[in-house]
Amino acid sequence: MESLRSLISANAGLALAWGGLIVGIVFGAVVQRTNFCTMGSLSDMLNFGDGRRFRSWWLATATAIVGVALLRGPGAVDLSKTMYLSTTLDWAGAVIGGLMFGFGMVFGGGCASRNLVRVGTGDLRSLVVLLVIAISGYMAIGGLVGPIRAAIASATSIDLKSLGMASQSLGAVLARFTGTAPASGDTIMALLVAAAIAVYCFAYAPFRSSPIHIVGGIGVGLCVVAGWMLTGLAFDEMADTPVVPGSLSFVRPTGDALEWIQRYTAIPIPNFGVTTVFGTILGAFLMGSVQGKVKLATFFDVSDTVRNLFGAVLMGIGGVVATGCTVGQAVTGASTLAISSFIVFAGLIVGGIAGMKVLERMD
Repeated sequence: MESLRSLISANAGLALAWGGLIVGIVFGAVVQRTNFCTMGSLSDMLNFGDGRRFRSWWLATATAIVGVALLRGPGAVDLSKTMYLSTTLDWAGAVIGGLMFGFGMVFGGGCASRNLVRVGTGDLRSLVVLLVIAISGYMAIGGLVGPIRAAIASATSIDLKSLGMASQSLGAVLARFTGTAPASGDTIMALLVAAAIAVYCFAYAPFRSSPIHIVGGIGVGLCVVAGWMLTGLAFDEMADTPVVPGSLSFVRPTGDALEWIQRYTAIPIPNFGVTTVFGTILGAFLMGSVQGKVKLATFFDVSDTVRNLFGAVLMGIGGVVATGCTVGQAVTGASTLAISSFIVFAGLIVGGIAGMKVLERMD
């Protein structure tokens, strides 16, 4: 493992760029082939009573939790460096951002990752949605909405250090109240949470008998694990600009991808997030081509355009406020057992259901 770490960290920029592209290609192909869709999973449950795709989403989370727990053992990834386990719990951002993104993805035709996949199969509506997500996300990072976001976070965040907690992981909570060693607490909670999710998923007979949904969940989860492994091995604390470990997320990286396109000569090597964005589009295109499903599509009418733009703005701002999306928080973030990630997860579900109820009334 150390020899691999040395090789990757010595060529971190190129390793992250090419590795991110490969992970993105596999992710895009898996999502396209299995029809993995978080917004669609909520629609299936509400409209048809079909919970298979919803459980596929949860299975992706469980797979990622187990994978990250295994990566911790040999020291492939140091999760103490990641943003998800900050000792500052921005609970309001998690609630507001999760609700906004969940509501917005209904009007935007799906979450950010789903729109990337649709771009790969020729959907020009999704291209516009992604451009608006990118601009809106940057507005919330340091633009017009940035000061408001920062003020809310500053006024409502909880300092977990003052409560004697080393991080916001569920393992740290267990360690704080039982005296368990932090590492043991993380392992115990990873096993308990993953097992509970697995029971929930496989107790549902239609899901057990649907290989495509099982493969979709495991495939997405493994892509997240691969991202963690790559960025964990590339991390070098002594580098001029260390890149903290992370994995798949698609709101800020979409904005970063737009910026990179415009500033290529200044930043010739794109970062991990940017190449996962391009890789997802490419992977979806390749799989869609094999399936014969690549076809140009555009907006139906003015109302369709307005709905999608509205949803895109909510997703861009909400994704930054929540520091992640249906993959970035509900799978990547949740794999670290971060409390805020599970709050966002709940917000995404509630916001998505609310969005569908509102859209039904509008139609």
